[in-house]
Amino acid sequence: MFNNIPPITKNIIIINVIVFVATFLLKDQLTLYLAAFYPFSPFFHSWQVITHMFMHGSFMHILFNMLTLYSFGPILEQSLGGKKYLILYFVSGLGAFFLYNLWNFVEVQQISNQLEQLGFNVSAYLSGAQGVFSGGADSVLRQRELVGDLNNIMGTPMVGASGAIFGVIAAFATLYPDSKIMIMFIPVPVKVKYILPIILVVSVFLGISGNVGGIAHFAHVGGALVGFLLAWIWKKHLYRFN
Repeated sequence: MFNNIPPITKNIIIINVIVFVATFLLKDQLTLYLAAFYPFSPFFHSWQVITHMFMHGSFMHILFNMLTLYSFGPILEQSLGGKKYLILYFVSGLGAFFLYNLWNFVEVQQISNQLEQLGFNVSAYLSGAQGVFSGGADSVLRQRELVGDLNNIMGTPMVGASGAIFGVIAAFATLYPDSKIMIMFIPVPVKVKYILPIILVVSVFLGISGNVGGIAHFAHVGGALVGFLLAWIWKKHLYRFN
């Protein structure tokens, strides 16, 4: 069965599995260099915008992503051709990284403004200086809380192929909107054109609510938006799909 998968989808799955095993063996060492940190974090490196797509936090994480890619990727690879399919995959992953960190940037600005109003020097702290809390007990406690939130954004990496795969799903829904798929807890097949918008609305809601369950919901939205746009452009101008 694995031999029947088109080459690009197959190689993406193989690379993900290899990196996952390597991450399991080397643990934090590989994560520190290959996972995607916030661009203004001291842990950020430029190559992470690509390498994070091959990192996964758990066995279930990679299993779900690879099964999803296996379900939708081969059809798109055959329809679009290898070159455009590869562009779709990686540009969707970049879109996921961009939107997720755009939201992080907004949150960092909000946190920084609150800290500055409380008398905390955020610029000096981010430059490596020791943070000095000021004011009364309530002010100090609030500053500690906000600095904790800031450190969480700076030090929590983004991992996974989910953004790129959401781009694949969105492209599939754009090109084959009436295709029916089975969804967990729903006993009948549902057209993909109905499922994707619901998933995106839920993802936006959860993203605004906070990093629920450690999931980068805005990464999913960013990847899906890119996948939809690319598929819409190619469908309209370049290709005639069967």
